[in-house]
Amino acid sequence: MKALVVRLDSFGDVILAGPAVRAVAAHAGHVTMVCGPRGEPAARLLPGVDAVLVWEAPWEGVDPPPVEAADIDGTVRRLRAGAYDVALVLTSFHQSPLPTALLLRMAGVARIGADSTDHPGRLLDVRHRRRPGRHEAEAALDTAAALGFTPAPGDDGRLRILPTPDTVGLTGDGPYVVVHPGASAPARAWSPDRCAEAVTLLSDAGHRVVVTGRPEERPLTRYVSGETGVDLGGRTDPRRLAGVLRGADVLVSGNTGPAHLAAAVGTPVVSLFAPVVPAGRWGPYGVPAILLGDQRAACAGSRARNCPVPGHPCLDEVTAQDVVRAVQKLTKECA
Repeated sequence: MKALVVRLDSFGDVILAGPAVRAVAAHAGHVTMVCGPRGEPAARLLPGVDAVLVWEAPWEGVDPPPVEAADIDGTVRRLRAGAYDVALVLTSFHQSPLPTALLLRMAGVARIGADSTDHPGRLLDVRHRRRPGRHEAEAALDTAAALGFTPAPGDDGRLRILPTPDTVGLTGDGPYVVVHPGASAPARAWSPDRCAEAVTLLSDAGHRVVVTGRPEERPLTRYVSGETGVDLGGRTDPRRLAGVLRGADVLVSGNTGPAHLAAAVGTPVVSLFAPVVPAGRWGPYGVPAILLGDQRAACAGSRARNCPVPGHPCLDEVTAQDVVRAVQKLTKECA
């Protein structure tokens, strides 16, 4: 059986799909992951993925491409050429799987399943309804099970990635804490000043601190690292970042992809979590974690990319001392 697993949005979303991908792989002879450009690096880290098909859908992301007939037709041809037997379409709770299901149906995929609030007509063979309060990773597993893909015996359903490289050449010897100051949306980021203060206080408390970030975040990581942190801004691709996180005692991060990557390598997380999306659905999954941030703030549930409340109080009322205490609590509990 040839199977598709579709998750078209961002890096962290694809990491959260990992347990569902493994469930499909336990029953299918070949699994192709269909994802967008932002999710591709994550798809290539997941166990159970045999091939990756990259397509930027015009209904995903903050700046989606235009709808072009040639692009849609080409994608349908690529999918049809794969002669897939079944497809699992994974979406967040606020997204519809039906545009994707229509393309898959046009491509001749015989059996399609997804979680859908909207009536699917003939687009879905299995219409799953999400159970309230489920984490995104659990909801994906539930949808896979509804389509007949249950986890392999002994699979605990946690996040997991392929083995990571040795990154001691980047981090240096000895224990360390990672601070990741960037975020995929400004509303989910702790302020640079707070991050820089946390690096200084963590160093004063005896922790060696490594600061990570994307190439375009180098000015941010340089500032946050200050005189004491190890600045790895722009020096880690996703696999090397996973290796850096695997070696860390704790990650300090907002609600962004590296928090899920840390969970996938078993690293505890101090999560500076802005409540623009629910922490119960998007918090670090399956690892010890401490959630910081006012989850009842006025922005709660807004899905805002930019904070709608002056002063960003949900996160910036968290102090550097709060972070140091949370790091020390996790390092003590997980020692």
